[in-house]
Amino acid sequence: MSDTTLEMRFDPRTIQHLGVKMYSTLPPALSEIISNAYDADASNVKIELFENNGQPKSISIIDDGEGMSLSDIINKFLVIGRNRREDIGDVFSPRFNRLSTGKKGLGKLALFGLANKITVRTIKDKKLNVFELSWDELINTKSGSYEPHIEILDQYTENKNGTTIKLSELKRKSKFDANSLANSISRIFNIDENFSISIKVNQEPSIIVSMERRYNNLETQFIWVVEEIINENKNNITGKILTSKLPISPASGLRGITIYSRGKLVNQPEFFSDSSSSHFYQYLTGWINADFIDNLEDDVISTNRQSINWDQEDMELFRIELQELISFIGKEWRQKRKDENSLKINNQTGINTTKWFSTLKGDVRSNTEKIVNMITSDETFENIEPVVKALHALVPEYPELHWRHLAPELKDRVSTYYANSQFGEAADISTKIYCEEIRKKTGLHQDGVDLTGKAFGGSAPQICVADISTITGQNIQSGQEAMSRGLILGFRNPMAHAPIDTIIPTVFTEIDCLNILSLTSYLITRTNKK
Repeated sequence: MSDTTLEMRFDPRTIQHLGVKMYSTLPPALSEIISNAYDADASNVKIELFENNGQPKSISIIDDGEGMSLSDIINKFLVIGRNRREDIGDVFSPRFNRLSTGKKGLGKLALFGLANKITVRTIKDKKLNVFELSWDELINTKSGSYEPHIEILDQYTENKNGTTIKLSELKRKSKFDANSLANSISRIFNIDENFSISIKVNQEPSIIVSMERRYNNLETQFIWVVEEIINENKNNITGKILTSKLPISPASGLRGITIYSRGKLVNQPEFFSDSSSSHFYQYLTGWINADFIDNLEDDVISTNRQSINWDQEDMELFRIELQELISFIGKEWRQKRKDENSLKINNQTGINTTKWFSTLKGDVRSNTEKIVNMITSDETFENIEPVVKALHALVPEYPELHWRHLAPELKDRVSTYYANSQFGEAADISTKIYCEEIRKKTGLHQDGVDLTGKAFGGSAPQICVADISTITGQNIQSGQEAMSRGLILGFRNPMAHAPIDTIIPTVFTEIDCLNILSLTSYLITRTNKK
């Protein structure tokens, strides 16, 4: 073994273009190493970020996967552009039954985008191998091959399988932000229950990366399960579409639907629509798992796994499917939002819009409904309560009856008849209530015109409705008696001597009854004045 050497063959420009330029930031670069751990059947990946006085010093990525043998290092890890699926087939992993996310054999180059020195420590089947790669040595090689420095070669160990990759001499100068990194990585992976990712800086508590984490700052309003919507799910896609209660900030990077294949991002969030001007798209987010993409004969996933080649035939059809899905959800969202806004109106204002509308008629009803429906359907309308209350004040229940102006002595006692549109009964009851109110105020026992004559007539009426020391007051007082007499003779007595269904609406129309209610309300109100 002492004569063994490791060799990486390459064109230095390949490393520069596919490593440094493509993976110069933490999230995408680390996601490539995380993917390798996932493909190695790891259950845990720990990312440990070390800094000194706010200055980044090193990054360690530790996994408990199957590790690499010396043969794996030579024939797999150090071969740039190796297509794993062509070499061993697209087979399930032995431990967690996973299909690999890696395909192009370029992910390892991501390491060079972050650091000048990379140390790999890996154990497989009780054999430990440690080697180091140097960016400066690698990029300056002239031979087209590079020999990493070997520290330990096939040394026996009792430690378990796994791989640790340490990045040092970092190119990064700014302080680590573990929370921001966790958020970014949570958007790259749809992590299954058998795969855990954690991040920590120095000795601070670890942050767990979860799929739910990416939506932590959203107040979700509605959720759709993708597989429950699609009738003919030929591609067996799954996922969830969410809408938030408030517009999603463009800076969050969450607007739109993210596509994953085999648990890893393949297309950044988008709307799959030719027009995204609708306010609906400001509230839309979610993800779709489309594993079939990795099974296509054509490689439609970009090298950096940020986008799909939508011009490919299968992807064109898939895009149409996504457009139809989002269009369907958009229509449902508008109806759900309208229904929820209607419920919000009922809860916040105490106004039952269904009952309210049932008391309105003709143009008043159609126009009021139109206004309320426009408000509840408006995607941008948030402050509904004061607007509906103001409208309700202008157009209350039974507006043609001037409901809000009726005397309180009448209002409650005839409300049941109002609700049932029994306006004749309501008017009839109102005249009886009027006579009751007069008897309460005077102590008289008469009824009809005898009652109203004694209450309001003569030189010393028992109920003065105005200042009878003046001509104006005398006229108002005489008018009260005359109108009361007319109310009894012209309406109450006819109603009392014939079945109501023979007199309403043949003798008295609905409008007549409404006018009687208004007259009675006026007369009762006058009895409370002097």
